[in-house]
Amino acid sequence: MRAGLYRTLAEDDDRAAYWVRHVRYGVIQSEIAAVAVAVYTALTPTPIRGNPVIFVLAALVVVGSPMLMLLPLREMMRDNRGPLLMYSWSISTTALITVAARLDGGASSPLFSVLFLTLAFMAVAYAPYGVVAMGALMTGSYLAFVAMPDITLSALFFATVMGSFTMICAMASANSWAAYDRQLLLIRTQKLLASTDPLTGIPNRRLFLDRVAGAVDASAWGHRSVALLVDLDGFKAVNDAEGHAAGDALLTAVGAALGAAVRETDTVARLGGDEFGVLADVTSGTSAALLAERLREAVAVAGARHRVTASVGLAEIHPGDDVEDLMHRADVAMYRAKSSGGNRAQSLDV
Repeated sequence: MRAGLYRTLAEDDDRAAYWVRHVRYGVIQSEIAAVAVAVYTALTPTPIRGNPVIFVLAALVVVGSPMLMLLPLREMMRDNRGPLLMYSWSISTTALITVAARLDGGASSPLFSVLFLTLAFMAVAYAPYGVVAMGALMTGSYLAFVAMPDITLSALFFATVMGSFTMICAMASANSWAAYDRQLLLIRTQKLLASTDPLTGIPNRRLFLDRVAGAVDASAWGHRSVALLVDLDGFKAVNDAEGHAAGDALLTAVGAALGAAVRETDTVARLGGDEFGVLADVTSGTSAALLAERLREAVAVAGARHRVTASVGLAEIHPGDDVEDLMHRADVAMYRAKSSGGNRAQSLDV
């Protein structure tokens, strides 16, 4: 129930922008409703005519509603403040309309019908639990504070219609959020497929280079990291002797072995063919050279049956590095290791 009521409204910039627009439309709707109530109060022959309390409340809505746009809405929609803002807004609206309807004669007043606009607004905004909760609050407020103490058949009919309209709005909300969830899942799946190597299930070159670029930016703030290229020695012979299925199985095993040799916060990626990339943080308690050696040993164990080893090229990341130049340094180091007989690690930084 709590998760349903306080569901995060936005998880990305586009969704946050949608909610900012939605609040803007709600402000406009609130101002139109307030002006309509003020005009009604000025012209109606009912007891509320000319009531200064209603004029003051309407003026507060007209002046106060635009103040919502001064809030940090984009940030608020990404956490619990978003739902709290929307619920507070609806509760305040319900309270104001309830007071106005009570002053206008109770159940015979048409003013409470303004809340049907609020319910419709909620249907395209709130999660289903929120629509039901606010609809129940509105219906209960009508019965307890507007229709009481003499509840008529007309009042019960009005409450029944409002309850039914609440359920219709909740259904519309459920469909809207289900469509959004499907769209979000599709986008996440597409992003995952675009950044994952289909054979090994680990990140691909695209994601690896993006993270290397991020590591270059982070190095300007003193964050130390290293990029390594791991190229398999003797892999072609596996394909030639045992077929591509055996080669694919070996690549998958190597990817898993490299992943087990680093921390969860590090990145292991397949860059193409039998070449892998590793992006790892370097701390005072770790050594880039020892990490390279650990990767070499991991490949030697995974490829022992096929006598496959690895040549590892190491390049430390420095502030201002160009990603292409950085990868070229690691590539040159890797080829030096391979030309020296393979099954070793080499760095241009030492």
